[in-house]
Amino acid sequence: MKTEALITMLTAVGTVTAVTGYFFYLVLSTPPKQEPDSFEENDDELVRKND
Repeated sequence: MKTEALITMLTAVGTVTAVTGYFFYLVLSTPPKQEPDSFEENDDELVRKND
C-alpha cells in the first residue's frame, strides 16, 4: 500500500471515529427531558372517575 493511500485511509477512519464518538458523548451526556404530568389536571380531585 502506498503511503498516500494509508494516510488517506487513516484520516478517513479517524474522522469518522471522532465524529461518532462526539455524537455518542452528546447523546449520553444530555439530561432527559421532564415529561409532563398526565394527571396534573386531576390533582384537585380526591376520587378518580372511571371512564
